[in-house]
Amino acid sequence: MVSLSYSSVMPKEAPPACLILGEQANLLRISFSDVEGLISHRVSAKVFNEVVADLGDNEGVSMYPKAVSMATLSSKHSRHTTPTAAHHVMDTVSKHLPKNGDSAVVVVVCLRKHVFACGVAVARAFPTYTLKTRDVTTRDVTVCFITPDDKTPLTEQDIKVLTSTAKSIRLAADIVDRPRNEMTCDDLVQSAVKIGRDLGVDVTVISGEQLKEQGFGGIYGVGKAAESPPALCVLSHKPAGATKTIAWCGKGIMYDTGGFSIKTKTGMPGMKRDCGGAAGILGAFKAAVECGFSENLHAVLCIAENSVGPLAAVPDDIHVLYSGKSVEINNTDAEGRLVLGDGVAYARKDLNADIVLDMCTLTGAQGITTGLHHAALLTNNAQWESCAVAAGLSSGDMVYPILYAPELHFSEFKSSVADMKNSVACRSNAQCSCAGLFIGAHLFDDYFKPSPIVWLHVDMAYPVHVGERATGWGPALLLTLFGRYSTSKILSDIAPVLPADQASKRAKHDEMC
Repeated sequence: MVSLSYSSVMPKEAPPACLILGEQANLLRISFSDVEGLISHRVSAKVFNEVVADLGDNEGVSMYPKAVSMATLSSKHSRHTTPTAAHHVMDTVSKHLPKNGDSAVVVVVCLRKHVFACGVAVARAFPTYTLKTRDVTTRDVTVCFITPDDKTPLTEQDIKVLTSTAKSIRLAADIVDRPRNEMTCDDLVQSAVKIGRDLGVDVTVISGEQLKEQGFGGIYGVGKAAESPPALCVLSHKPAGATKTIAWCGKGIMYDTGGFSIKTKTGMPGMKRDCGGAAGILGAFKAAVECGFSENLHAVLCIAENSVGPLAAVPDDIHVLYSGKSVEINNTDAEGRLVLGDGVAYARKDLNADIVLDMCTLTGAQGITTGLHHAALLTNNAQWESCAVAAGLSSGDMVYPILYAPELHFSEFKSSVADMKNSVACRSNAQCSCAGLFIGAHLFDDYFKPSPIVWLHVDMAYPVHVGERATGWGPALLLTLFGRYSTSKILSDIAPVLPADQASKRAKHDEMC
């Protein structure tokens, strides 16, 4: 287990292992004296300067065997890729941090505005979950920074934000990495309740038959066959003076067999990751409250296991969701949109939310649409779309917009016996957009009637993991996107300028769900 910490100053004693990393342009702007205390007992100024000058792009070299290394991050940034190079940090640290000793220092050399993205990205290299009995690393790792464009030390508050965000990333990754026999619906609910109580926020849990009784047909219908009961778990931060209400809704499918539309033997392994949206939301909420959040903020976790059994939903069933709309099930493996349909309806009806963001590992089509590194972003608001893209570039959790055209796509869900089906008729008609629109249909009564609600849908099915390890994707994006509502300077400085709040004093729309 790695204990990870952040520091505004270099350690006074040289560590057994040290990695210096950054883009070559930034490494060329520092001097040996900046790191002398860490490496001078092993590396001379001459060797240091030669290595800095000779390193190419995205390379690493050992300056002293098993003890001191330097690595460059890629400097290739297209307009759709983060200029922070944060998406390379996890792999670079994993490959080049020397394994020697029970402690290590990672020195991140970057521009001041990239400290948050690069700093918290280091956390991804140190997952917390393992049941291995051999080769388990136990060490203390300290992350320090050199910002060649601004020599001002990081503040105590900056370090607090970096530490809290890193913990939230590792928390999200830990939840996703755990197998279903260790992370059930009950386990996630208990973890969320404990976090809520530790933060001193309001906690609401509706579970099992209570869901059915209160009309949550989506969450209940998906999870009713599992041994561990489904649940809606809501954490609510309501500070004095708040003028707007934000709801983050996360898909928490603890395991997805596909139900009776069952997955294949090669398609099912890895479906423990289907709770990645809820895990990211929980981590982000924890960090947001810890770092100081000035507006009402709710984490709405939609938790269920999509299992197979005598009580499981079958194709042709019709479920009535919390929105009041009926859904004909034509694919039990399209379950995430059902639980989130309940979640966003709850955000609207019970929380009176002005801004609703749902985050989920929703579709395989996300990878086809936006790739392995960018989550897909669907929203009814062009200004917030631009803000979310900017936040992705600043935070390292990248997103890219997909088609928002309900007039062309929502007809895919047409049903003869219900308000809609839960899966598309044509799988070639913008599947990723269609899946998001299904969720939005339970937030809005009609896509073509004006609504004051800002809605963002984030499908992060592929960025949630790299290989067989979770990335803890999500907290960095949300903390940056909503950084203007944080009391933290490091977050507000990199946050996008949000649109004028058109929803803060919104009128009641009786026709809305």
